[in-house]
Amino acid sequence: MDQELRWDAERIVSASIRAVLPDESVRRALRTFRRGEGKTVLIAAGKAAWRMAKAATDALGGVDAGLVVTKYGHVMGDIPGVRCLEAGHPVPDENGFAAAEEALAMVKGLDERDTVLFLLSGGGSALFEKPLVSGEELRDVTRRLLAAGADITELNTIRKRLSAVKGGRFAGACAPARVFSVLLSDVLGDAPDVIAGGPACPDASTCAQALSIAEKYSLRLSREARALLERETEKACPNARTLVTGSVRELCAAAARECEALGYAPVLLTDSLCCEAREAGCRLAGVVRDHRSDGKAEAFVAGGETIVHVTGKGLGGRNQELALAAAPGIAGLAGAAVFSVGSDGTDGPTDAAGGYVDGESLAALREAGLDADEALADNDAYHALRAVDGLIVTGPTGTNVNDLSVALIRE
Repeated sequence: MDQELRWDAERIVSASIRAVLPDESVRRALRTFRRGEGKTVLIAAGKAAWRMAKAATDALGGVDAGLVVTKYGHVMGDIPGVRCLEAGHPVPDENGFAAAEEALAMVKGLDERDTVLFLLSGGGSALFEKPLVSGEELRDVTRRLLAAGADITELNTIRKRLSAVKGGRFAGACAPARVFSVLLSDVLGDAPDVIAGGPACPDASTCAQALSIAEKYSLRLSREARALLERETEKACPNARTLVTGSVRELCAAAARECEALGYAPVLLTDSLCCEAREAGCRLAGVVRDHRSDGKAEAFVAGGETIVHVTGKGLGGRNQELALAAAPGIAGLAGAAVFSVGSDGTDGPTDAAGGYVDGESLAALREAGLDADEALADNDAYHALRAVDGLIVTGPTGTNVNDLSVALIRE
């Protein structure tokens, strides 16, 4: 392994994530927030929910009541006046359903003098949910769409219609109280109605789109679920106001700054990467090969969210799969590396944020008796990368603004 490149990768990852922690984003958004004459109730949902709630309560000097629901292992301590819960992600579980019920109970009976401060981040689609079908059917639909490679817009177009809180319905449950939503975006284009399924904003998706997606992925649905796909979501939320703060654009900009500080000439390829993880890895490897002759240190930065079609039985995530797919393309090249991480610190059902490979990784895999193509075919990037010290582990970061992928060339 090229230790200098690996050290640079760790520095870039760390600096980029620090730059998009939600603390300052929440404080900035709250500059336009005004308490009502009545109660202020805080509801926070998503992978960054704890950190967003902590920043908000610190900025406001407390709230009258509050609830946080975040992914297991993401609560970082007590917040005065706020109940902190953990639940399942990316597949919703009973703890998430119970948390949503508790949130609905907290906002029931509020009047026009009261305000709900709603803090939402990526992961909220699974973590903040009250299904209108059985929990098992919702989980089955979620698993099937994820395994088939459905993107977040497709996934949430379906889930909105199977939910009592998505598609603007949570704003309706809060009425006549005002809802002030602060959204940390993990969605390309930052569409508010897609982020966590848009619980407190008008929904732009249509029943026709939902039925088309169900047909595209051959979803097996109960009679009740199919009827719900034909039921429209909220198209107006007059009591709600939404601000989107923090995004993958900021993540990419921070990465570019750190690359420049380390002596690389940064090039932003895209902040809307959206393709198969393996395809993205191969593309980044191709960028390295194409620019090896430039005669200077360069860093090619991409942000977004790739997808994986799960056909094997291995362990991994989209960022690990992207990195492993790049290994054959840069094999044997000195001063070349590709790495990819999830800004939330988790990648798939693993303890890794992502993966790193350089020109020596493929040979190291072979020495360990492993084959990159076989590992990819089995969706087992985690064990392959672990064998060559290619896992990037950050632990939960407290933010979630998509993924960062970088190709480094050092002459």
